Amino acid sequence: MLDRDGPIPIYKQVADEIRKKIESGELPAGSPVPSEARLESDYNIARTTARRVARELREQGMVYTIQGEGTFVGEPGVPRQPRKTPIYQKIAADIADRIQRGEIAPNRAIPGEKAMMQQYGVAKVTARQAVALLREQGWAFTVPYRGTYVADPAEWPINKPG
Repeated sequence: MLDRDGPIPIYKQVADEIRKKIESGELPAGSPVPSEARLESDYNIARTTARRVARELREQGMVYTIQGEGTFVGEPGVPRQPRKTPIYQKIAADIADRIQRGEIAPNRAIPGEKAMMQQYGVAKVTARQAVALLREQGWAFTVPYRGTYVADPAEWPINKPG
């Protein structure tokens, strides 16, 4: 439980909780540390506070960060645990499944970045990767300044000839 009115800054309290998980083995070497978006939602903190948590843990030598991949337990060079399917691919697959089931009809908007960020607890860049993958696969198309919409079923990967 965070003491929001006490003398210890929130970022230090959160970093301390994660440090305890590392020391107990709950987060073993090479495992990913919760993302900034996950820290925001789990602890009800601002993004800047979540960034300070990662910085604090790096300064303590508990974790290292790889740009675009995340923050991991241990020192740089510690082998990372193999990731399962990247989260943006899971999000895209979930939305594609909703399209196939008819929950989101052709020419109707898919969930926006903010909705994805809230629903899946991810950063904006992850939501954008999911949208880009849906476009690349043929599930969706984007209209500048309007949004991203479900493509014509003839464009869907399961309906494309070849």
